[in-house]
Parts: sequence; structure tokens; C-alpha cells
Amino acid sequence: MTATDRSIELIQTAAQAAADKLAHDIIAYDVSDVLSITDAFLLASAPNDRQVKSIVDEIEERLQKELGAKPVRREGDREARWVLLDYVDIVVHVQHSEERVFYALERLWKDCPELDLPADARATRGKAQEHAELQAARDAAEPGGDW
Repeated sequence: MTATDRSIELIQTAAQAAADKLAHDIIAYDVSDVLSITDAFLLASAPNDRQVKSIVDEIEERLQKELGAKPVRREGDREARWVLLDYVDIVVHVQHSEERVFYALERLWKDCPELDLPADARATRGKAQEHAELQAARDAAEPGGDW
């Protein structure tokens, strides 16, 4: 079994929305062969809580406006460290970069096929590492850096 056309359409729209809000490391997996509850997972991350919320809001708005899709469940809003949007056909995970590294969902789903994403979403690969290195360089350059 493979992800349905509807699931792929939802994933691609959500991935583009995440990329438009500067999400990092956007990736999607077809989990339809291993899970009966959903067809696909979309993973994205951001370096801070505010950006996590912004990405989630954009995904939700875009899926509603363009495809008439509303999540049946939204979890993790309050802390904005890991927000989950459940659309039944797909599940979107937007994580703070630290949570993304700690939980490493990619390792869990690495045997599932990756879904093709829009070019803007594919271009986000490696952005979290790039951002971490840039931040470390800034921190090292600031005298008395940790207040």
C-alpha cells in the first residue's frame, strides 16, 4: 500500500507552507505500509518556539484555505517545542531543533520511503546544522557571551 494522492497533496502543500516560514530539515515519509492510522508523516523543525508556532499556523492556514483540510487534533501548542497536527491522512510534526535531535524521528522511520517534496522544502535540508554552527560562532565571538 502506498500513500494516497490526497495524502501526497496534503504533504506537498504542508511542506511548501513550512518552507515559506523558513522551517529547517523538512522531510516526509510514506508510513502507510507500517501504520494503519495514517499514510504519511511530515517532519520539520525551527530554532525557537515562536518560529515553531509560526510554521504550524501557516501549515494549518494553507491546508484549510487551499485544500479544505482541518486537523482533527492539534497537540503541543502551549509549549511549542513539538506541535503535532493530525489530519488523519497525514500527521505533521513541527519540532524545536533540540527536540528534533533528541527524539530523532528520522531514525524511527528511516526504512519507510521518502516522499518527494517541492524544491523549496528540499532546499531546507541541513539548515538546522547550519543555524547551530552560525549561532555557536556568534556566541563565541561575543565577549561575556552567556549572561
